[in-house]
Amino acid sequence: MAWLEITINTAPGGCAAASETLTAAGFSDLVIEDQTEFETFLEENRACWDYIDEDLQQSLEGLSRIKLYLEDTDRAGRARLEQVLDRLGLTMTAEPLPDTDWSESWKENYPPQEVGEKLLILPFWLADTVTDRHKIILDPGLTFGTGAHPSTQMVLQAMEDLVRPGFHCLDLGSGSGILSIAALRLGAETAVGVDIDPKAADISRENAAYNGLSAPAFTARTGDVTRDKALMAALAQGEYDLVLVNIVADVIIGLAPVLPDFLTQKSVLICSGILDTRLDDVTRALEQAGLTVTGIRAKEDWRCVLAGRALPQTP
Repeated sequence: MAWLEITINTAPGGCAAASETLTAAGFSDLVIEDQTEFETFLEENRACWDYIDEDLQQSLEGLSRIKLYLEDTDRAGRARLEQVLDRLGLTMTAEPLPDTDWSESWKENYPPQEVGEKLLILPFWLADTVTDRHKIILDPGLTFGTGAHPSTQMVLQAMEDLVRPGFHCLDLGSGSGILSIAALRLGAETAVGVDIDPKAADISRENAAYNGLSAPAFTARTGDVTRDKALMAALAQGEYDLVLVNIVADVIIGLAPVLPDFLTQKSVLICSGILDTRLDDVTRALEQAGLTVTGIRAKEDWRCVLAGRALPQTP
């Protein structure tokens, strides 16, 4: 089946109104590329991340356009689209797309990933890959946490050095569950994943199932440990050998005051997702919470911090 890529240029900030009209006319699956809307979205969600890809920002410079796709034989659809655009005072260009099996081609973006000395991250359709490494099998299309990001890779590499048989692990901001699954693959006895997004619990359970893992080895919880006192109390009853926080600097800073409640004197805390420009802010927050930074890992612009409870002062 051959397809056409339709590109509609709009005035800056004009994509939203045009998209509403196109959707009402029956055109769906619109791709919006609008610098103004992108920047507004970033500003409204500033607390969710510290880093924005510069190449992405540059690619959107001055852009305000909508893309959609029609079968090249859909003459009626194209005529209807032209009528809608005529009413809007907009024009379009149409380019043929190569004949590709789009339902399968996206999988090419998720090849096997070797991490550290022991781990191999595999999309579920490559689950039967033969390897001497510990396999972490994921559905990469579900949520953040495919193992490709430097912040996640640093945590996984640190875990290779730290996890011992029988360990109990807590993963705050668990997302896809990749870190919990890795902990269990490396020999941990239990792992608890916690995320504020209710969908994350289902997704992490699904990914755990790909790896043959379920409760009581892996459990998933939903909630915000800084606000949900019942969740906080339930989690704090456990004694965790390893606590993982792979999010962003501002969230780690917000969590810092409660992190000691999950740590014993022997526990290790691993925090990642920290840009190098925010490292001092994070280490300061951890130290103010009574923790001692014991190590820092670096990869590209990202930093990973290892910490533990400060030892009691001797008289």
